[in-house]
Amino acid sequence: MIVMDVRSAELTKYAANCMLATKISFMNEMANLAERLGADIEAVRQGIGTDPRIGYHFIYPGVGYGGSCFPKDVQALVRTAENIGFDAKVLKAVEARNAEQKTTLFEKIHAHFNGALSGKTFALWGLAFKPNTDDMREAPSRVLMEALWAAGAKVQAFDPEAMEETQRLYGNRDDLTLCGTKETALNGADALVVVTEWQNFRALDFALIHTQLSQPTIFDGRNMHEPARMANKGFTYYSVGRKPLMSE
Repeated sequence: MIVMDVRSAELTKYAANCMLATKISFMNEMANLAERLGADIEAVRQGIGTDPRIGYHFIYPGVGYGGSCFPKDVQALVRTAENIGFDAKVLKAVEARNAEQKTTLFEKIHAHFNGALSGKTFALWGLAFKPNTDDMREAPSRVLMEALWAAGAKVQAFDPEAMEETQRLYGNRDDLTLCGTKETALNGADALVVVTEWQNFRALDFALIHTQLSQPTIFDGRNMHEPARMANKGFTYYSVGRKPLMSE
């Protein structure tokens, strides 16, 4: 147990979550750089993680953080700083990077289909902001789905826990189908999009995915698979911070 004054205890709580959020946004920024420089962010992650001063916790690139703690605490500390006349430049950058990171999957999808998304259908695996919860507060899936709908596309979605929460948030929509299994979500879709890193999304039935998708294309927002292996299996594979690979 650590004993400290109340002000320091309050700031400790905010500082801890803001530090973790900063690590996530930093890695997402490095991922964007890696894509443009021709580097592999997964190799970079493994390299910097070997440094004991850095470690491997919270240095996984992806499509941004969500939930009830990180967004709220970063924003709260920024506002607190503003109220005392201090410009929290780093925290503002963390928040801005995270907001932009949530758009990266849509940008990849939009570019792949040359902007012609109207009438397309996308299988979406993962709705909760992270595995093992049904929490969709500030979830990247919401940003992606709403962008796809605005572009005229439809979504067939599956999540092991967040189906009822999705129904509560969005109700009945013609452009949203909530599916009972991850396999059902694939039926007739133009591409598969992985948003949440649920463990059972790592096991892929390659033959089934080829059969169900109209195009063998996967957008992986959590780097759950190896690009070379996916290309060898006949998929066009997009991930975060790594060069896209086309099916052979």
